[in-house]
Amino acid sequence: MSSLTQRILLGEFDGSSSDDDEIAMAQLNMAKQYRKFQRRRQQGGHVGFTIGRAWIPRDRVVTDQRLNADYFCEYPLYDEKLFQQRFLMSRPLFYKILGKLQQHDVTFVQRNDATGAAGLSGIQKMTAALKMMAYGTPADSLDEYLKIGESTAVDSIQSFCRDVISIF
Repeated sequence: MSSLTQRILLGEFDGSSSDDDEIAMAQLNMAKQYRKFQRRRQQGGHVGFTIGRAWIPRDRVVTDQRLNADYFCEYPLYDEKLFQQRFLMSRPLFYKILGKLQQHDVTFVQRNDATGAAGLSGIQKMTAALKMMAYGTPADSLDEYLKIGESTAVDSIQSFCRDVISIF
């Protein structure tokens, strides 16, 4: 750790250093956040959340049921031709890839969150990854139909690409 970083973390930085202002300001901000984090921890406060971050109630179970009714049930709303057109692959190939991904990585297995509620299904995560790759869909726009947050969508595509390369 540099002496500048140590001074910042200890609250001894006075800004008169000849170091690059941009780096110093970034380190100062990080140190400020770190000190705030430490104070909350010492006071017994919860430190596992991001201040100012909004929680959006997404009904993932209903969304998963709708996605299954649209594309993956016995008699889906959209037939095989539309499935192939939208996913750029056949339904059996989709299932084969998903099965391999689920065997290789727990990211694509549906799990419960900390509250016991069902998380996103593997189908939702793989659909998000495919939409981003096939159509260049931005991660934040997937929330409208798939009810998947931007960070989760980005994690899904990263896991998908890493795992497909590893498996196939």
